[in-house]
Amino acid sequence: MKKFLFSLVAVAAAITGFNAQAAELKDGEQYITLSQERSAQPEVIEFFSFYCPHCYNFEMQYKIPAKVKADLPKDATFKQYHVDFLGLQGANLTRAWALAMALGVEDKVKPALFEAAQANAFKSMDDIRQKFIDNGVTAEQFDGGISSFAVTALTKKQQNLVELFQVHGVPDFYVNNKFRVNPEGLSHDDFVGDYVKTVIELLKK
Repeated sequence: MKKFLFSLVAVAAAITGFNAQAAELKDGEQYITLSQERSAQPEVIEFFSFYCPHCYNFEMQYKIPAKVKADLPKDATFKQYHVDFLGLQGANLTRAWALAMALGVEDKVKPALFEAAQANAFKSMDDIRQKFIDNGVTAEQFDGGISSFAVTALTKKQQNLVELFQVHGVPDFYVNNKFRVNPEGLSHDDFVGDYVKTVIELLKK
C-alpha cells in the first residue's frame, strides 16, 4: 500500500511539473512581443476574413474564438476585426462586419457570411445584404446603417488596426496590444488547446 501511495504521489508530481512546464510561455516561441504600448484594459483581438479557409476552420470547426471568449477573465474583452485584403468583396465585407458589430448581430450573420464567402457566392454588396436579411436583420436596418457615420468609423477602425499591427495573414490573434500569438510555436498534439491557453496566459503578462 505504501508503495502504491508513493507511486500516486510521484505521478501527481510529474503531472504537476509537466503542466507547469507546458504553461511556461517563451517570447519568440508561443508568442512575439510587439513594440507598441500595452492596451489600457486587457483585450484580445482576432483579425480574420470570411474568405480565409483557416479562419473558417478556427471559427466553425475548432471554435477557437468561442473557447477564448469562454475562458476570458471578467475584465477582458474579445474583438474580431475583418481584413480587406482577401477576396473580391473583402472591403464590402469589412464594412458589413462593422454594421454587424454596430447592430450587435455578429453571431447571427457570421455563419452565413462564412459559408457564402467560402463558396465565392458574393458578387456585390447586394448579395451580402441578402444574407443579413435572411438572418434577422431588416432591410431598413441594413440600408439605414451600412453607410452611417458609426459604421464608417468602425470600418476605418478595422482598417487602421490592420495597418498598425501590420497584419499580412489571418487568422491572427493579438493580446493586450503587446503580444502576437505565434502559431508555429504551439503544440502540434493539442494545437487548439495550446492556442487558447496561450491567449489566456498572455492576458496575465
